[in-house]
Amino acid sequence: MNKIETFEQFMATTKGNLGINDFLINIVIAAALSFALSWVYVKYGRSLSNRKQFAANFIMITLTTMIIISIVKSSLALSLGLVGALSIVRFRTAVKEPEELAYMFLSIAIGLGLGASQTQVTVLGFAFVIIIIVIRGLIKKSDKSSNFFITMRSTEKKIKLDELKGILAGHCSKAEIRRIDDQETIVEIVLLVEFDKPEGIQGLRDDLRNFDPTINFSIMENKGLI
Repeated sequence: MNKIETFEQFMATTKGNLGINDFLINIVIAAALSFALSWVYVKYGRSLSNRKQFAANFIMITLTTMIIISIVKSSLALSLGLVGALSIVRFRTAVKEPEELAYMFLSIAIGLGLGASQTQVTVLGFAFVIIIIVIRGLIKKSDKSSNFFITMRSTEKKIKLDELKGILAGHCSKAEIRRIDDQETIVEIVLLVEFDKPEGIQGLRDDLRNFDPTINFSIMENKGLI
């Protein structure tokens, strides 16, 4: 009986409560880092989605994660309760790009680190990741070639990949299939293409129209929707 009571006390014991001043400092830092992450994602991200709209979620994810960790870190019972709650709740998001997941994980990492009062490690780690992202973005911008996303849609599923690759090879120095959505009534293909010369765009447009007039396509510069 004594062992049971001891275990119950252990489960209910709260250790090392975070002071209100430290909590306020950490939550302000979390907000600042999440704003910085949003700005970096909008400026240097390469996702096809509306980056401003998606980046607006980072501050909520970061602050929510930090608050949860700050609450449960001092109690084993609350930690186990959180695990049970997360096993019940199912999250469904419209995340299609690996880059979006990477930024979301970075946002969660900020909340975890600051919620656990690992302020210095979190800030240094965040700064290192951001520096890598910015350097990669600057290197990408120095490239003289022109990158575009081409989205092709067909309601009759007439897109033949072999013929399409032949057309792209005649105008593009590089062509990669980034996504294929094959639904019951429509097929959509997203390609990343690279042109060495601006006139290649017009030639590709003409050949795509001749390829199949019923296919709808759009060409967008590789800067995302901002």
